[in-house]
Amino acid sequence: MIPLARVCRAGRRDMNNTLIKGLQLLEFLARSKTPLGVTELAAGLELGKSNVHRLLQALVEVGYAKKNEVRGTYQATLKLWELGTALEGKLTIKAAARDAMERLLSKTRETVHLSLLDGDEVVYIHKLDSPEPVRAYSEIGGRAPAYCVATGKAILAWQGESHLKGLSRRLTRHTGNTIIKPAEFLHEMERVRTAGYAVNRGEWRETVWGVASPIMGAEGSVIAAIGISGPAARIKPTMLKRLGADVMAAADKVSSQLVGS
Repeated sequence: MIPLARVCRAGRRDMNNTLIKGLQLLEFLARSKTPLGVTELAAGLELGKSNVHRLLQALVEVGYAKKNEVRGTYQATLKLWELGTALEGKLTIKAAARDAMERLLSKTRETVHLSLLDGDEVVYIHKLDSPEPVRAYSEIGGRAPAYCVATGKAILAWQGESHLKGLSRRLTRHTGNTIIKPAEFLHEMERVRTAGYAVNRGEWRETVWGVASPIMGAEGSVIAAIGISGPAARIKPTMLKRLGADVMAAADKVSSQLVGS
């Protein structure tokens, strides 16, 4: 007879795997710009069609996905957006950063980003677009490798030695300027801590540069970053010190708002 404890553990593993696959499927649907069929989803997620079909049925049943009966395709519903909106309402940092972002936009005329760290990536939780006809492209809710962009570097630099050493062994190249050597990356993190601001020299998108500074929470830990990004043709090396001062002033203002709230 198989021990009951082993059966229970196996059952929990199956439930966990199903939940993970269901969430991955929901994310895939949410990020797709067009409705997708079972075959496309199965290929994209490297899952069996029957497994994908079963997960889709569950998502449709609870209202997170809907099916086009004519085309046999699926897409995420606004229920996911409703959850995101509820979570956004709890992000006091966005409200605290509003004035500082507007001033930074007015001063630099470059796209302003407010970012949070999520694993090895940053998520853009708010942005103000540059008024210039040529500007850096990004999306609210979009992600980027933290070690490649200024806001990501600004947060990472304060994450602790063991975290940074672990990340330094997972770096992959995105442009010819991406820092991928562990020693070089760790030195870059030290430079960010010393300067108080981070610079992206075309490390995620070759033609886009950025400058950002960390935002401190009430307990003195880095919780977010504010920064600007724009075409490399406009953000020159000779401007970095001035732009660094601009983003640090903006970050200090947001930090003060959060501590005082």
